[in-house]
Amino acid sequence: QVQLVESGGGLVQPGGSLRLSCAASGSIFNIYYMGWYRQAPGKQRDLVAGISRGGTTNYADSVKDRFTISRDNAKNTVYLQMNSLKPEDTAVYYCNIISGFDNYWGQGTQVTVSS
Repeated sequence: QVQLVESGGGLVQPGGSLRLSCAASGSIFNIYYMGWYRQAPGKQRDLVAGISRGGTTNYADSVKDRFTISRDNAKNTVYLQMNSLKPEDTAVYYCNIISGFDNYWGQGTQVTVSS
């Protein structure tokens, strides 16, 4: 059984920073892709950033130059450093891991950007 445990969400003022973490545990091997998605109320879940096992990254245009995704393959953990946060970044953030033919999701962590 595979579990994804997310942490790091919370309330932050505009211009502030947060760092999200997502650790995978259980019978999971050879993680190919790790990513972060977000879903605001009434909207669809969209990709924020992704990173391959080799370190190739991709970002949504709205977060480029503000967010940085990284991973620790030895710990099966993916991180999302979020800087210069804006109110429109408010959403539930979900981590996603693809391992072989399996696709896993975290439970989500709330990020609220408000003064």
